[in-house]
Amino acid sequence: MSEDRARSVLYGEILEQPEAVARLLAQERRNAATLAAGWRRADIPFVLVAARGTSDNAARYAKYAFGLVSRLPVALAAPSLITLYGAPPRLRGALVIGISQSGRSPDIVETIAAARRAGSPTLAIVNDPESPLARAADDVLPLHAGPERSVAATKTYSAELAAVALLSLSLARRRKELDALDAVPDAMGKALLSEGAARGAARTLARAERAVVLARGVHYSTAFEIALKLKELALLLAEPFSAADFQHGPITMAEKNLPVVLVSPPATRPEAEMRAVARDLARRGSPVIRIGPRGAGAIPLPVVLEVLAPLVSVIPGQLLAYHAALARGLDPDRPRGIRKVTETR
Repeated sequence: MSEDRARSVLYGEILEQPEAVARLLAQERRNAATLAAGWRRADIPFVLVAARGTSDNAARYAKYAFGLVSRLPVALAAPSLITLYGAPPRLRGALVIGISQSGRSPDIVETIAAARRAGSPTLAIVNDPESPLARAADDVLPLHAGPERSVAATKTYSAELAAVALLSLSLARRRKELDALDAVPDAMGKALLSEGAARGAARTLARAERAVVLARGVHYSTAFEIALKLKELALLLAEPFSAADFQHGPITMAEKNLPVVLVSPPATRPEAEMRAVARDLARRGSPVIRIGPRGAGAIPLPVVLEVLAPLVSVIPGQLLAYHAALARGLDPDRPRGIRKVTETR
């Protein structure tokens, strides 16, 4: 490990992620089972998730996690309906979840508080169990990630994904998949070994002005999170897309000056389609950074159960953004113009 990386707070927290997720799973499995049993008795019709920033990408993952294992529809809240317009939605018994690293964003807190006043069951997934968000909700699932000092969130994001996976699998009583979830921290540790490939790929982004991040299915949230990290850390105008949506028009932008990060883990439903997209992009001249496949130029990933794979696939994206920041002469511990907690209203 170089001296620069040894001093980096962000880099250290990227490395902490397997341990942080293992701690969450060990300490919250019983809590998740209790919560899930109550939701089954209440016959929850759908889930509404309120979040901002990185946590909003965990909310995107929730749409797939609850949908795949319980066929439960998930909507993302529009907090401004409450804080700006005073028009809370009619929830009629829906489970309302607030996801936040700090638990101090006033619009997320008020969304959960309004849902609780309306009689909906509410849950806070939060790193600070004494935060305003935790106090606003009926129940709390703490992340147990420990203090996160880096401005750019990494370990709290992966812990949020793990919390969503734990809750969705507990609700569906998927014991085999819950056991597979317990093995994910080991796979995350293996994903950290992709750093050399991520560092090499970051050279493609060193002089770029813009980039695109593509994914499909459960990794849709991963595309958004990697794009956010490239913006925050490397000051790169990175735009996330579903690969399907990208082919419906935006692919016309593909050219030698538009690098594309393609999230395509092995043994997943969209794998063949993503290979075809990679070939098309290469024909059009775009440099393609592939996260998932094995082979020259790709950033490899271990194979895990598809619904759990976003916990693993985001790690090379974090390392890519970290090394892209260094390649562009930026300090990843001091992203320009942002703070750790942004209190939107």
